[in-house]
Amino acid sequence: MLFTVNDVPNLPTGFTDTFTSHTVTTSEGLTLHAIVGGSGPALLLLPAWPQFWYNWRLVMPALAEHFTVVAADVRGTGASDKPATGYDGATAADDMAALMTGLGHDRFAVAGYDYGLLVGHALAAKHRDRVTRLVVGEAILPGFSPSPPLMSDPVTNEFPWHFAFNSLADINDRMVAGREEIYFGHQFTSKAARPDAIPQHAVDLYVDVLRDPAARHASFEVYRRLGETAEQFQRWHKEGPLTIPVLAIGGEYSTGTAPAEDMRKVATDVTGVVIPGSGHFLAEEVPEDPTKALLNFLL
Repeated sequence: MLFTVNDVPNLPTGFTDTFTSHTVTTSEGLTLHAIVGGSGPALLLLPAWPQFWYNWRLVMPALAEHFTVVAADVRGTGASDKPATGYDGATAADDMAALMTGLGHDRFAVAGYDYGLLVGHALAAKHRDRVTRLVVGEAILPGFSPSPPLMSDPVTNEFPWHFAFNSLADINDRMVAGREEIYFGHQFTSKAARPDAIPQHAVDLYVDVLRDPAARHASFEVYRRLGETAEQFQRWHKEGPLTIPVLAIGGEYSTGTAPAEDMRKVATDVTGVVIPGSGHFLAEEVPEDPTKALLNFLL
């Protein structure tokens, strides 16, 4: 499966009448894939880990009524190339800037949660003249979020334990190979508000991507590079905080107010929202509320 708009199941009715797959090849020869549709100012949507553009499918139609929506596959995910290296924040930011240039958008708003928070913040911090507004949520901010203790209670440990596992040099790749549905499937059942909040067909699709050794390697490389990304974030912050409007979203049963608290360390104009009834996977668990929050903030 190629994981483009014509290759995935269970899209909202009429989705492919609005959205089509596009690719851009960067100056470094990297091919990046995105789903594009709608009209109006450009809005870049960034995927969560361990997902790809598909995690935005339920909110994209409403957003496309007001924006030219670009739902990207960052390097290592979906239908984009999956090189062995390049998973630090600065490289991810440059990739997405190149994608938007290739699609003809000089300035644009950005929305991303989980890994999308990391990439979105990197993009807004490194390419300050291009990002007009930033929506982030459901993740730590490397270099600024407090680290949890090594020894914590079971409930607390259930949420961040994968950070240490994913950061290991290679034993994680070897342990998960052939057991992708166990490891990655657990992320969806344990971090959503309800174990069945993410439909099985979607979980199967996300796991199918990660059966590719290159995609699985990339998913861990993001975590292996978090120290490097934290240093980049701290260096960019020394140039001054973000001054664009920022919306920081948390799920009631997940990070709650933490994303707003963290973003206020690096940005001067931050609005915080907590989505009731949601766990970690905002755009799929209760898509109506994140859609409303995005539209209220961006319009």
